Formats: sequence, C-alpha cells, structure tokens
Amino acid sequence: MDKFRMIFQFLQSNQESFMNGICGIMALASAQMYSAFDFNCPCLPHYNLAYGLGILLVPPFILFLLGFVLNNNISMLAEEWRRPQGQRGKDRAVLRYMFCSMAQRAMIAPVVWVSVTLLDGKCITCAFCTSVPVETLGNASHSGLSQREMKWVLARIPCKEIYNGQELIANEVAIRYLRCISQALGWCFVLLMTTLVFLVRSLRPCFTQAAFLKSRYWSHYIDIERKLFDETCAEHARSFAKVCIQQFFEGMSTDLVAVHCHPPRKAPADAWEATEKLLGITDQGTMNMALKSWHRCKPPLHLHPPALPSGNGWAVKGQPPPHPPVPRRETAAYYSWV
Repeated sequence: MDKFRMIFQFLQSNQESFMNGICGIMALASAQMYSAFDFNCPCLPHYNLAYGLGILLVPPFILFLLGFVLNNNISMLAEEWRRPQGQRGKDRAVLRYMFCSMAQRAMIAPVVWVSVTLLDGKCITCAFCTSVPVETLGNASHSGLSQREMKWVLARIPCKEIYNGQELIANEVAIRYLRCISQALGWCFVLLMTTLVFLVRSLRPCFTQAAFLKSRYWSHYIDIERKLFDETCAEHARSFAKVCIQQFFEGMSTDLVAVHCHPPRKAPADAWEATEKLLGITDQGTMNMALKSWHRCKPPLHLHPPALPSGNGWAVKGQPPPHPPVPRRETAAYYSWV
C-alpha cells in the first residue's frame, strides 16, 4: 500500500505524468472494451454499413471527448481563452500549445480503438459484405438473381448460421477477403500514426524550438499560477472562517460575562496570526470585489527587474552596460576665527 501511495502522490505532484498515466489507462481500457464487446452484425443490406462504421467511428469519438473531460487543464484553457484582456495580453501560441497537448493525449485511446477494430476485421466485414466482387471470387451466373436479391444474400455473409448463398460465393472466402483488406487498412493506419508522431517529435524542435520553449514555459506558468491562487484562496478562506468563529464565541463569552459575571477569557494567540493572514480583506463584499478584479484584470507579467549583469551576455540589447558607481568625493573646509 505504501508503494501505491507513493506512486499516487508522485502522479498528483506531476501533472504531466498523471495525464500520461490516465491516457495509458484509457488506451488499455479501450482495447479491453473492444475485446469484451459483443459484436452482432444485423445482416441487412441497409443496416450493415451503418452498424459497422458506427462501431468503428462512434466509440473513438466518445473516447476522444472523454480524454478532454478527464484532463484538468481543459477548464484552465477555457478560462484563459474567455477571460477579459485586462492588463495581461493573451498569447494565442500558448493557448494553441495547451490545446495541442491535450488533443495529443486524448487521441491515444481512439487510435488504439481504431487500430484494434481494423486488425480484427469484424466491422469492415459487416460494413462492406455487400460489396464483395462476386465475379472474381464466386459464381455470379449461378442463378438469375436480381441486384437487390444478390445484396440480400451477400448481407448475410457475417452471419454463418443464416447464410444461404454458398452456391453464389463461399462464406469463408468472402470473410477472408474482407478481413485481409481490413487488416491491411489497420496496419497502414498504425504506420501512418507512428510516422506522424515521429515527424512531430523529431522535426518540430528543428524549426520552432524557441517558440516551443516559450509556449511550454508560459503554459506551465498559467497552471502553477492557478494552483497557487487556489491555495491562497483556500488559506484565506480558512483564516476568514477561523476569525469569524472566534469572534462569534467571543461575543457569546461577552454575553455570558454580562449575565453571569464570569471572568472574560483572553483571546488565543493564534487569533492575531489568523487576522494577519486575511491581508486586510475582512468582509464578503471586499472579497467578492477582489475575486472579480482578479478575473477581469489580472496583474501584468512585469516584475521589478533587478540590475542586469553585464558579463554573461544575456543583458538586454540596446541598453548600455551599467557603469560602476563613481566614488563620491568629500571636501572638508576648515575656518579659523583668529
């Protein structure tokens, strides 16, 4: 239990590792869901295509949205996108970086689902069984069947127990043909996704490394700033509640002294400490105004810079190097009254 607790605490402290773990769990869960899914093709001409493509495409879309829902940064992205301009500008590159990071993690489970589905072949077999080339694989001239009747017969290929077109085309031949096509598409899809990830991972730092570092830094800053703001609000609320409760009981104590003449008790020493943590915000209206001001007009990202060093090369261009202070001369004058 201690090992699991340490792992959970590490994942909580490291947001990126936590989200990678969640995406990995979702990918494994998607593969397990497909293996446990009871696939039942309707074996009807007008429903096979909708059912097969629905199983292939709808669950990945749900898993993609679920990947965004489980990501804690989606609310932070929406808040940063919709907040007023105020004194702090909004960098679209940072918002784009945050969205792309979330989208990349959310796409892991859908990619696994599509890959497993195509490699298994049941969906493609159900969806395109009416498109089997009977002229090549079977005997199209066996009986005088119309085009509509032939589609009704071919639609039953995924259902071996009710298939009655062995004279037209063998069931095993049609299933093997469609499954081969499905597996070829599956491996092509896996190759395409792997190549795309490789190109993104390897070529992006070669062209946009500076912009990438800037976007990653400020996305981390937004995340840390939000966490620290929540922690500060929680600490302020705790101090506010503590002082409010202490004032309530102090008022009750004062009433008891007035009625029963009990000696008043001294205020606890930590009451002053809790009052100092309120930072001068001691009523509900002021707190609401402060929170509204934080949302509407966040402070600018401009701190008071210290003196820039001149010997390591990162001083701002266009500024002359700071000169050493000139020693001040002191002059002493002596007056004689003689």
